[in-house]
Amino acid sequence: MKTSIKGKIHYVGVNDRNKSLFENMWPLPYGVSYNSYLIDDDIVALVDTVDACYFEPFLRKIKGIIGERPIQYLIINHMEPDHSGSIRLIKQHYPDIIIVGNKQTFGMIQGFYGVSGEQYVVKEGDLLNLGHHRLRFYLTPMVHWPETMMTFDETDGVLFSGDAFGCFGTLDGGFLDNRINTDRYWEEMVRYYANIVGKYGSPVQKALQKLGSLPITTICSTHGPVWTEQIARVVNVYDRLSRYEAEEGVVIAYGTMYGNTEQMAEAIAQELSAQGVRNIVLHNVSRSHPSYILADIFKYRGLIIGSPTYSNQLYPEIEALLSKILLREVKGRLFGYFGSFCWAGAAVKRIAEFAEKSKFQQIGTPVEMKQAMTTPIYEQCEALARDMAAALQA
Repeated sequence: MKTSIKGKIHYVGVNDRNKSLFENMWPLPYGVSYNSYLIDDDIVALVDTVDACYFEPFLRKIKGIIGERPIQYLIINHMEPDHSGSIRLIKQHYPDIIIVGNKQTFGMIQGFYGVSGEQYVVKEGDLLNLGHHRLRFYLTPMVHWPETMMTFDETDGVLFSGDAFGCFGTLDGGFLDNRINTDRYWEEMVRYYANIVGKYGSPVQKALQKLGSLPITTICSTHGPVWTEQIARVVNVYDRLSRYEAEEGVVIAYGTMYGNTEQMAEAIAQELSAQGVRNIVLHNVSRSHPSYILADIFKYRGLIIGSPTYSNQLYPEIEALLSKILLREVKGRLFGYFGSFCWAGAAVKRIAEFAEKSKFQQIGTPVEMKQAMTTPIYEQCEALARDMAAALQA
């Protein structure tokens, strides 16, 4: 089996086709890969590990390349258990292995796995010479954990980027972008960023600036394809999303119990279309998983939220969605909202509180409906849509 990425650098990652929810929250319709890399140099180094559930095929891949030779260094770029989960097992098979990480890394290794032994603590810009390959370390804290770092092979221009530039989806057959159809990964990259990394736009921007001058020929992320031919596109996706830059379009996310609030959403969408807005996405929050709603919110500049009043509060799924948006500190969105009630209105008031916290630019006049649609409510919904379309097109 061909494992070589470039020269002495090999892919030894695995696919998880069984897990249905990443972090027990985010759907995985195409599964996910856990990527690890082996540098078979004069001194052998392993870059990150895999989920402990897949240790046996992982070890088999390693031994298929180096046989019974020892691994001298285990470089840990990121400590999330889907990448660090096999540290203890690797240590059992290679007891003399030296773990390489920064000062934040080793407290987590002790806390998660109780692993001790020789440590190689690296700082910004430190160099590790393996013989042919020269590895330089760059600290990238909060992309998206405090210990995250990246390892750059100065010899072949290979960047081991941790979770940065990653995406959901297994690697079916091949792992290099020039040997597989990458079409499905682009939307999954947006969803991965929005769900996992979304809060950390500023640290991502700092990392991009730090790495911008490096002669990168290959990006080896911990999830998704190894990028060689499409590096510019990958970097552009992360750059755009981390600046919260969005396309022209509107996401309408709404809750509805008996269909009346949904009619408000439909009226708004129809008028948006009449005003020339082409990208319109409606999400019934009881049917659409938040993972996909968040991805669309990162993708489009306009956001309109609608909710019925439920026990004098927001519809629960809407309340949960608003919490997720605030957590990610999304910026630069045009925001409108609407709500409904039967005997005492609260939804519009609660969404107004969210609007203030989010610091989004409020567009139009909020629409509040009592019980069911009437001609004046249709007209107010259409007015909100016209205001949103005008703001988008301004």
